[in-house]
Amino acid sequence: MNLRSAKYSLLGAAGALFSLTAFAYAQDAAAPAADAAAAASAAVVDKGDTAWMLISTVLVMLMIVPGLALFYGGLVRAKNMLSVLMQVLMTASVVMIIWVLYGYSLAFTDGSGIIGGLSKAFLAGVTPDSRAATFSAGYEIPEYVFIAFQMTFAAITPALIVGAFAERMKFSAVLLFMILWVTFVYFPIAHMVWQSTGWLFAAGALDFAGGTVVHINAGVAGLVGAIMLGKRQGLGKDLMPPHSLTNSMIGASLLWVGWFGFNAGSALEANGGAALAMMNTFVATAGAAIGWSLVEWLARGKPSMLGAISGVVAGLVAVTPAAGLIGPVGAIVLGFIAAIICFFFVTTVKSAFGYDDSLDVFGVHGVGGIVGAIGTGILVAPALGGVGVADYAMGHQVWVQIQAVLTTLVWSGVGSLILYKIVDIIVGLRVRPEIESEGLDIVEHGERAYHS
Repeated sequence: MNLRSAKYSLLGAAGALFSLTAFAYAQDAAAPAADAAAAASAAVVDKGDTAWMLISTVLVMLMIVPGLALFYGGLVRAKNMLSVLMQVLMTASVVMIIWVLYGYSLAFTDGSGIIGGLSKAFLAGVTPDSRAATFSAGYEIPEYVFIAFQMTFAAITPALIVGAFAERMKFSAVLLFMILWVTFVYFPIAHMVWQSTGWLFAAGALDFAGGTVVHINAGVAGLVGAIMLGKRQGLGKDLMPPHSLTNSMIGASLLWVGWFGFNAGSALEANGGAALAMMNTFVATAGAAIGWSLVEWLARGKPSMLGAISGVVAGLVAVTPAAGLIGPVGAIVLGFIAAIICFFFVTTVKSAFGYDDSLDVFGVHGVGGIVGAIGTGILVAPALGGVGVADYAMGHQVWVQIQAVLTTLVWSGVGSLILYKIVDIIVGLRVRPEIESEGLDIVEHGERAYHS
């Protein structure tokens, strides 16, 4: 072999070695992607999980209509019963359509830390075969099930706001406000808290089923609306008792039943986590009903049905962010304490500041959500019966929870204020005095709930 031949042989060997090295490197680089693809293909859609999530979705729908509608409807005067039913029903209906058009995409696709993108607008790319992750590796549910489940959350949250300005807001204004509110307030908060790219999620905020996203969010928006619209005519002079506590009791009971889908369904699987959330939804609510009735009995001499069902809702609200994260004894304590704090806000704070939150949306949902969100950071501690989280430190977790609460307060408060102003300019917020006096049912909807 001459020198030139040896030279080319060495170059050929070096080239072959380089090719083999590059191939091996490429294989190593591709390994994680291949592993991820293999894991994805190995993930199963469990029929039990899917069945449970389908049931949970229907249970949350039960919370809206008839649950929330009857609860609110019974608390207003007879002349405004149908207006409240219509506002709840149509708010939910409009939001469901928006959810399909762009809401799901903005809330649950990757984007910035504040809002998602439009890659799944009009549910683009979603098929009966597409899947959504659960909290257990290797288990998924059909994406349509996840979309429908989260759609019910988006539908009930703005419907909760209706109670704050009941009996005095134009129907057209309600619908316009709700369209704007879910778009600019609800979807960003849902993304921040529940999507992996959301900044509150990344910060470690705990919100199992919607303490910040649903209840504080709606409660603050309701308070802003109540203040902006002003008090109902005759408040403090005329008697304005609930016209049907029977309807409200039925509504509250349906809310409690539906809330098992709300809380236990948020586990996204039929497992021990869902069972824990279900157990806590039982006992926190019972503790709150007892707590409210007891404090009312001591303060006013009689425990009322209105107080008991208000306690039920306060307990459900407070346990929502904590449902799958704390122990049953902690849930009882959380519900009991939340009911007493909510009672104080509904009776004392509201009177002191003089705002007319008609059905106590802020006093129960806003305040109860705050108590529950911060309480979650404490009661999640394993030493207190909670399930714990990675690298848990109570002080740090409580601070993260407070950040989530403050973010929701500011985002919803400022955003709602701007949106109410816009709606007021476009269609006006409040009905005329003569309409309010006659009642919204007959004037706005041409019907009466009852005929003598």
